[in-house]
Amino acid sequence: MRYVVFDLETQNIFQEVGSSDPTALDISVATAYDSETDKYTTVTVDEIDQLWPIIEKADALVGYNSNHFDIPLLNKYYPGDLTQIKSIDLLEDIKNSLGRRLRLDSVAQATVGAKKSADGLQAVRWWKEGNIRDIKKYCEQDVRVTKEVFEYARKHGHVKFKDGTRNREVVLNIAHWEEKQEVAMTHSLLF
Repeated sequence: MRYVVFDLETQNIFQEVGSSDPTALDISVATAYDSETDKYTTVTVDEIDQLWPIIEKADALVGYNSNHFDIPLLNKYYPGDLTQIKSIDLLEDIKNSLGRRLRLDSVAQATVGAKKSADGLQAVRWWKEGNIRDIKKYCEQDVRVTKEVFEYARKHGHVKFKDGTRNREVVLNIAHWEEKQEVAMTHSLLF
């Protein structure tokens, strides 16, 4: 399976746009990791078209809270319909198993010993300061962390998280991850 792990950073926050709808926000930076090429591509919103050829080759899009945040927001910029590409949302699978949401940082630290380098609010501040370099580094690090967690979960069928002082496991139903999804092409590229 060829998968693309991706993450977005925004120029603004929900309070600034007066809505909790992700499509009310604006992308600042996006990163995509392509499992077939083993490459990370990080772009600003002005370069976002560079991601379409990568995303359109994916058998699955992988993210963390991607079904409720990243895909709707990215779809606002995409000339096709990203919901037609199979999606694996790690947070959704964790919530379905555990009954509650967990922060990526908590899961990553307990599962693979990796850490996020900042947070989304800091990325918005960097955008307002014109500090694109640090947003790109942060976004790419988030994708690296998400990729490691995904690959661990794919291999072991669970992730871990810190519960007080001890690590706990969350068994995930990952059977749907490997299922091939046949969909009509609604992509933007000509083949």
